[in-house]
Amino acid sequence: MKSPGGNNHSDPVTEFILLGFPCTWETQILLFSLFSVIYFLTVTGNLCIICTVWCVHHLHTPMYILLANFSFLEICYVTSTVPNMLANFLSERNSISFSGCFLQFYFFFSMGTTETFFLSAMAFDRYLAICRPLHYPTVMTVQRCIRMGAYCWICGFSCFLLPVYLISQLPFCGPNTIDHFLCDPGPLMKLSCVPAPATEITCAIFNSVLIFSTFLFITSSYTLVIRAVLRVPSAEGRRKTFSTCGSHLAVVSLFYGSIMVMYVSPTAGNSAGIQKIVTLFYSVMTPLFNPLIYSLRNKEMKEALRKLFRVIRLGQRQPLKN
Repeated sequence: MKSPGGNNHSDPVTEFILLGFPCTWETQILLFSLFSVIYFLTVTGNLCIICTVWCVHHLHTPMYILLANFSFLEICYVTSTVPNMLANFLSERNSISFSGCFLQFYFFFSMGTTETFFLSAMAFDRYLAICRPLHYPTVMTVQRCIRMGAYCWICGFSCFLLPVYLISQLPFCGPNTIDHFLCDPGPLMKLSCVPAPATEITCAIFNSVLIFSTFLFITSSYTLVIRAVLRVPSAEGRRKTFSTCGSHLAVVSLFYGSIMVMYVSPTAGNSAGIQKIVTLFYSVMTPLFNPLIYSLRNKEMKEALRKLFRVIRLGQRQPLKN
């Protein structure tokens, strides 16, 4: 087995060392406490949305079904990296096995891909609801919405099989220290014993096509939505619609802005520190912001949350009514 500081480059790597955030022990404890709180708030906030949509009957509509799926995805997304990162804060040797590294790579990026599909589905739902209101009840039924959600999960977990396979087939026999807090494809490819320009270009093209195709679909949908909203004669109607769409656009901007910096041009030469900060933002902070954005900007969700908390506080057992 290759040790982190050794010079023997002939043996294949069987584990990697995640460098994470090298700092003093006191700072490690501070970061552990901070990210523990963020993880707890993220899981709790998204669970509140899921439970509210599940319990409040009048939220059993396509928009909120997609939102509940999105919240569950965010819980899985943050869980794929943060628990391991928290464990490494308390560990002297931040090792992860070869297979464990590529499993984390696969699940983390598969869920990120699934998020792009869910954001696209949510944009399409808002387009139909606002631009085609008469056709919406027949086109976007609950059953069709559930199928759409299933397609998002299936496609998201199928797309990243090829990049993970290509990178896992590279020879790793040299240094095994990854200057990151997760198994990211950029640092992984830099550890390969031989240059892999074909794999690097393939991954860059794959990321660019995936990110820009879904981003263009989302922005096109919301452009049509905004045009339709501007034609609404009622100021109150425009305000309500802009409020809902504003929540979606805020999430899209946070997520796509950060992943474009990281993965559209993986060979751009960003420093390891910048890569970690950007990755922290889209992998840890956006799942925390999403429940705040959707609950605080959505009047219907806020009322349903208050109703759910009131029922829990009073200890009632009957299902919530409209």
